[in-house]
Amino acid sequence: MIQIEDTLVSLEVLDRYFLCDLSKCKGMCCVEGDSGAPLEDSELAKLREVLPLIWNDLSPKAREVINKQGVAYIDEEGDTVTSIVDGEDCVFTCYDADGNCKCAIEKAYREGKTDFPKPISCHLYPIRVTQYRDFKAVNYHRWSVCKVAEILGKKERLPVYEFLKEPLIRKFGEAWYKALEKCGEEWKSQMEE
Repeated sequence: MIQIEDTLVSLEVLDRYFLCDLSKCKGMCCVEGDSGAPLEDSELAKLREVLPLIWNDLSPKAREVINKQGVAYIDEEGDTVTSIVDGEDCVFTCYDADGNCKCAIEKAYREGKTDFPKPISCHLYPIRVTQYRDFKAVNYHRWSVCKVAEILGKKERLPVYEFLKEPLIRKFGEAWYKALEKCGEEWKSQMEE
């Protein structure tokens, strides 16, 4: 573990490799799992705000779920998470012509319709951040769905923290990321010795 400000960062964030390979995984991280994506309290208003912009990209079933229970619910662990359709798809998923599952929020963001890229837990994946009383734990999360991303990341020699530069800066700030980058460079030089 390394400490940066009020975070403890797992060394796996520095030494594991990751690069999404959508052509192989088909976006299953937005479909598989026990519940929806974890949400920060401040994100609920953003999800409601972006909803009219993405409504037509959502499936009829997703719209039905949102009309009945809203954009989020409290899961079995007591966390606020995105609503899901039939125990699978996040309500914010949409599919492209190749059958790849994508995020309708991210699509709207890339089209310049909103300044909200997507929930931070989605943006940061495969990193999970857990808030404790005195610190935040920043951990790499392994999931069989993302095995192809680990393989491609290793082939391209792209560490997790470099793959997630934009969302890490979004979550923790530029100075924090620069400190992480420095740790990553030091870690890499130690591994090469």
